Amino acid sequence: MSGSPQSPEQQQAKRPPRSRREQTRTAGLVILSILITLFAVLNVKEVKVNWIVGSGHAPLIIVIAISLLVGIVLAHFAQRRAGRRQ
Repeated sequence: MSGSPQSPEQQQAKRPPRSRREQTRTAGLVILSILITLFAVLNVKEVKVNWIVGSGHAPLIIVIAISLLVGIVLAHFAQRRAGRRQ
């Protein structure tokens, strides 16, 4: 290992240029982030949430986000279980 640490500028100078695929992926992620932010800002209205044992009020974006997370977790476990059967 070399004795002198390199500055961030020197490290970046050694990095090869980004490929077209990486640039496209980065642009897509930026656009997706903007859309998600707009979606969140436009869905701040309070909604009534009915639970099995009661009800409450929460911002719509929170209800959507929790539903999305629960769906992701359930899909993950369903996929793992299907993989074990094969």
